[in-house]
Amino acid sequence: MGLSNERLQILISAVDKDACFLPKIMKIESDAIIVDQLIREAYNAENQMVLSEKECNANDLDSRKIANENRDEEIEYNGNKVTILYRREKGVGLSRNTALDRADHEIIQFGDDDIVYDAGYGKKILAEFDAHPEADILLFNVKAQEGRETYWNEDYARVTWKNYGRYPAYAICGRLDKIRKSGVRYSLLFGGGAPYMNGEDSLFLHDCLKAGLSVYRTDVPIGHERAGESTWFKGYTDKFFFDRGVLYHFLYGKLAYALGFRFLYKNRVEMCAEKGLFKCFGLLARGVKHGKTIKKV
Repeated sequence: MGLSNERLQILISAVDKDACFLPKIMKIESDAIIVDQLIREAYNAENQMVLSEKECNANDLDSRKIANENRDEEIEYNGNKVTILYRREKGVGLSRNTALDRADHEIIQFGDDDIVYDAGYGKKILAEFDAHPEADILLFNVKAQEGRETYWNEDYARVTWKNYGRYPAYAICGRLDKIRKSGVRYSLLFGGGAPYMNGEDSLFLHDCLKAGLSVYRTDVPIGHERAGESTWFKGYTDKFFFDRGVLYHFLYGKLAYALGFRFLYKNRVEMCAEKGLFKCFGLLARGVKHGKTIKKV
């Protein structure tokens, strides 16, 4: 059964999923908001998708028909209220902001549709926030699939400008009132469905620190990532390096060129084997220059 209170709410970003099945697949233990962005042609007006009334516990099968418009729906899973927002739009930043706008619980947790949570994870999250009132945002351990690991917390400690850039959205939990008061939102420029590749999570945490929110990491594990193909990484292409430059402009400002070169030099054996270090840096530098011409949204 779900948590006995309404303190925790998970905000899940999904694309072209049978959203009503996600609470069971992901083993959700709290109230949830799922934003399911409908992008594939299979979801167009001529080919409507109708989900199973029995499996989804829908009261009215007609209400589950997805036509060529946005639609909201509420279902129940293990005593938890799950709000599903079907949206004919794309962009992970837009998805997270849509869920954030609808959130109404004390603690919010960002999630992706390929995460499976451990039994009792919800109580662990609340216990950690109760134990650390100084923390506005906590970054929890979620085990990534092999080859995609970017972090694993070994202790409880403050996250600073030196180490905020390694964390994915599904690690992030926060106090909703503090996030709302800060005015921080996800960028619409980066991530799946956006003009530029990944980096939206780093930029979100960057903006949280800039707004004065206290961010901490914790060694508490809450789940793992299911195996699957990356939705954004297609190899070390020209676009990969150019988009990294755009991101570095927004993250580091005047230090973007220097830190960009350091990043490439550190990873030159893997990333620059085909193009060479200086060509890769040239592409990144073009991205930094381009970033100066666009407005952050």
